[in-house]
Amino acid sequence: MIREQKSRGPNRDQRTNRRIRAREVRVVGANAEQLGVMPIEAALKLAQEQGLDLVEVSPMAKPPVCKIMDYGKFKYEEKKKASDAKRTQVVIQLKEVKLRPKTEEHDYEFKVRNTRRFIEEGNKAKVVIQFRGREITHKELGSAILDDVIKDLKDVAVAEQMPRMEGRQMFMILAPTPKVAQKARELTRQAAAAVRKSSPPTQKKPHPEGGHPAAESASTAPAEAEETGTSDDADTGDEQDTATATT
Repeated sequence: MIREQKSRGPNRDQRTNRRIRAREVRVVGANAEQLGVMPIEAALKLAQEQGLDLVEVSPMAKPPVCKIMDYGKFKYEEKKKASDAKRTQVVIQLKEVKLRPKTEEHDYEFKVRNTRRFIEEGNKAKVVIQFRGREITHKELGSAILDDVIKDLKDVAVAEQMPRMEGRQMFMILAPTPKVAQKARELTRQAAAAVRKSSPPTQKKPHPEGGHPAAESASTAPAEAEETGTSDDADTGDEQDTATATT
């Protein structure tokens, strides 16, 4: 039996089955074959005979285009793809490194090594020179230190924001070079792929005798999503989170 899905407030999903309003639709079969234009009742009957759903995939077309598919399985696979995309996304963090005009040589080298590590991981670095007391009258010392940092990290970083004053601080922002950023993305993808391979495969339960395949997939999809760690609020957008850490 074809299920009628009730709407709970605004719903951006495709219209399915009895929610389709058009009287006549162009139907695409489950194997992408063109079945032609037919009345909505005939299309619903075709989907019912195959134990699948009729989904409106192109509502603005004349007539609207509908496809016969397992809608529950389709939604589950979409959420899984979105989760995989989020897992492989590189989250760029802004790490803060603080120096002083009179920073000792070994402290300077230690902080530069940490900055190099941050950038090689695909993050950005905010290098800050803190002035205290009368040190503010010697801004050229801070500029010289920041210039040295740029030279020492020129093989992995570029100055995204050149040195500038803000109150009693002088700072600049370093970003990874395109080559370093690409390498960080590849490492993230490899780590995500390793996690997927190590995850145990989900076992699908057999359909009960005479059961509805589409209804069964719709009911099992949320459970399988929970087992594989898929979240409903997965975001496929290209947005990146930013955090700040201080060394």
